[in-house]
Amino acid sequence: MKKILLTGGGTGGHIFPLIAVAEEMRKRELDLDISYMGPADFTSNTFFPKEKIKTYYIFSGKIRRYFSMGSFFLNAIDILLKIPFGIIQAFSIMFITTPDVILSKGGFGSVPVVIAGWILRIPIFMHESDVAPGIANKICSKLSERVFVSFPAKETEYFSSAKMIETGNPVRKILAEGDKEEAKKLFNLTAEKPVILILGGSQGSERINDVVLDVLMDILKEFEVIHQTGLDGFKRVKNESLAMTDKELLKYYHPYFFLDEKELSQAYAAADCIVGRAGAGTIFEIALVKKPSILVPLSESAQNHQVKNAYSYAKAGACLVLEEGNFTHNFFLEKLRILLKDDADSMKKAAELFSKPFAANIIAQYVLDFLV
Repeated sequence: MKKILLTGGGTGGHIFPLIAVAEEMRKRELDLDISYMGPADFTSNTFFPKEKIKTYYIFSGKIRRYFSMGSFFLNAIDILLKIPFGIIQAFSIMFITTPDVILSKGGFGSVPVVIAGWILRIPIFMHESDVAPGIANKICSKLSERVFVSFPAKETEYFSSAKMIETGNPVRKILAEGDKEEAKKLFNLTAEKPVILILGGSQGSERINDVVLDVLMDILKEFEVIHQTGLDGFKRVKNESLAMTDKELLKYYHPYFFLDEKELSQAYAAADCIVGRAGAGTIFEIALVKKPSILVPLSESAQNHQVKNAYSYAKAGACLVLEEGNFTHNFFLEKLRILLKDDADSMKKAAELFSKPFAANIIAQYVLDFLV
C-alpha cells in the first residue's frame, strides 16, 4: 500500500486543494493510505474526517512581519520552541508511519513536516498557490523534488525554472456543479435583478463588509446580493443592514456567515458577478465557474501576493482589480455597472481560458507516477 502524507498551513486555501488532489488520487488507486499532518484548526478538523483522511496534529509557528515587542517575543517562542518541537513530533510520527511521499501545500504549518521528511529522506513535492511565495515555501522549496505552481511559471517569483511545473491551483470540481434554479430556491432569490456574490474569504473581510454596508442601499436598487460575511462580521452586518436599509429592499439582500461546499456551488451558479479577495483559491474557483469578477486584494498580504495574483488574473482579461484605496462607495458601484454592461461576456471567456480545471488530476498523477 502506498502511503501519502499531506501537509499545509491549515487555512482553507491550504486544506481544500489537498482534498481535491486526494480525491483524484483515490480515483486512480484504491489501495492508498492518505493522511494529513499539520496544525489543528477548524478547517482541518472539519473537512479531513469527512474525507476519511487520517490526521496527525503537531505544533507549528510562524514569523510575524510586523514589529512590536509582543511580536518579537512571539516570534522567538515560535522559532526557538514551537517549530523545533513540531519537527521532533513530525519526525517521530513519520519514523513510525513511514510515508512514501509528502505533498506540501505550504504555509508555516508545513515547515516542521517538510524538514522532518527531508531528514528522513522522504521525497517531497510542494504546491505554491501564489505569484509571490511566502517565507515558508521559499524554505520548503529548497528541500522539494518539484514545485507545482498555480500561475504562469514565467510570472511566478523565486523558484528555479528547473523545479517548477505549471498546473494551476487544485479546486473542488463540485463547485462548478451548481444549478441556477436550485440556487433560487436555496437563497430565496427573487430573480428580478442581476445577482452579485460577495466573498470575503474563509474568515470574511471587515473592510469588504464595511464598504458593502456603506453602498448597500444603492446597490440593492439595482442588484440582488448574496454576501458571505465571515463568522466574526455576520452579527454586525445583519444588524446594520436591517437598521439602515429600506424594508422593501431587504428581500434582495442575503447575508451568510459561511457558505459550505454545496451552498457555494449554488451561489456561484446564481451569480452574474463575483466580488472577492485575490487569494489563489478564490481566483481559480471564479475561473472554474467562468464568472466575471471584481477583485479587492488584501493590501497587507505577505510579499504583496494578493495584489500580484489579482494583476496576473487581470492581465488575462478575466477581472477588474480594485485596490483597497479605490474600493469606495461610488467607485465600486460604478465599476460594477460598467462590468455588467460592457465587460461580462469577454471576462467569462477569459476566465475559462485562464482556468486550470485539471490541476488536481495533474498533481495526483505526477505523484503517483513517481511512486511506481
